[in-house]
Amino acid sequence: MATKRPLMWSNILFILGYHVALLALLPIYFIYFKTSWLLFGISFALLYSSGLAITAGYHRLFSHQTYKTNRWVEAVMVFFGTLATQGSVIRWANDHRLHHAHIDQEEDPYTVARGFWHAHIFWMFRQQTPIDKKVVSDLLRNKLLVFQDKYYEVLMVITNTLMTLLIGWITGDYVGAFVISWLLRMFVLHHFTWFINSLAHYWGHQNYSAEHSAVDNYILCLLTFGEGYHNYHHTFAYDYRNGIRWYHFDPTKWLIWTLNKLGLARGLRRVEKSRISKQMISEHKRALLEKLQGAVTTKRTELEAMASQLAESLTNKLHSMNELVAKYKTLVKDRSSIPETVKLLKKEIQQLRKSLKREWSYWRRFSKQVMRLKAA
Repeated sequence: MATKRPLMWSNILFILGYHVALLALLPIYFIYFKTSWLLFGISFALLYSSGLAITAGYHRLFSHQTYKTNRWVEAVMVFFGTLATQGSVIRWANDHRLHHAHIDQEEDPYTVARGFWHAHIFWMFRQQTPIDKKVVSDLLRNKLLVFQDKYYEVLMVITNTLMTLLIGWITGDYVGAFVISWLLRMFVLHHFTWFINSLAHYWGHQNYSAEHSAVDNYILCLLTFGEGYHNYHHTFAYDYRNGIRWYHFDPTKWLIWTLNKLGLARGLRRVEKSRISKQMISEHKRALLEKLQGAVTTKRTELEAMASQLAESLTNKLHSMNELVAKYKTLVKDRSSIPETVKLLKKEIQQLRKSLKREWSYWRRFSKQVMRLKAA
């Protein structure tokens, strides 16, 4: 068992201190001061801005480099990320990269293997290991990030103080600006972010991989600016998206996509649909075979063979689809291609796509039937 590191009293006093201050001041403010929708509107906007700076900036830009942007956008991300009060980009990325490299192990800074509350908050109550320069060597070449890391505590106090004074001046309510837009915003944003380390490893589904504890949970997406599709993220960490379907709630993805359309972001990395589908098939097959091992049924051997056969057929068809699409794109670009050949290839792709759709539908029905079998 790993030796416990010494307590970090500065973190303990800060985190517990602002929780106690908020608990004491919030009821006093509501009782003795007049609130306004303007204050709550601005505070909510600041909550979302600082939250997106963490997810789109600290996380998907700096930690995983899922896209690239210019220095001005980086500066905005760093400014609002500093307002979020979650440490410097370099410290945050160092811990997060270690989390991905050693998920569920002792080397993982906020491993859930040590319990829910350790992953949620208690890991910050211990002295942190020094930043590993090899882990964040790319970030150490960024002068802005090095500056923020060096003067982080001062910058955090200055940015939050100035923002609170500005909101107090706009609303005419300096007390409310301090209690609502600083303390309450920080409390909500902290716990929303910490949910990703804790709840997103406990409560949800593992559609892409069961090799780690991360899960997908739509409700958490609403609270974490789209970060709740955590099983997908840990399986394909280099994708700029967490929610890959059009109906997935992922405002961070929408922000990055918008920046790209405005010419402010480039090199957006995403996983091909076929690879995602293959991973899902592989994981579902593993789950089905595991379920059949402990199920009460006289057709276990037959069902196991069917699961393997269907999975192999789907995987092969996905591979064929990739080859045909690649060939079609090449022919379309080649001006010397025979039009009739291109049309025939397009028709073949359409037929294969229909076949895949039917087989995928059957695979899903088969999977549901197997998962409903009673355990021995």
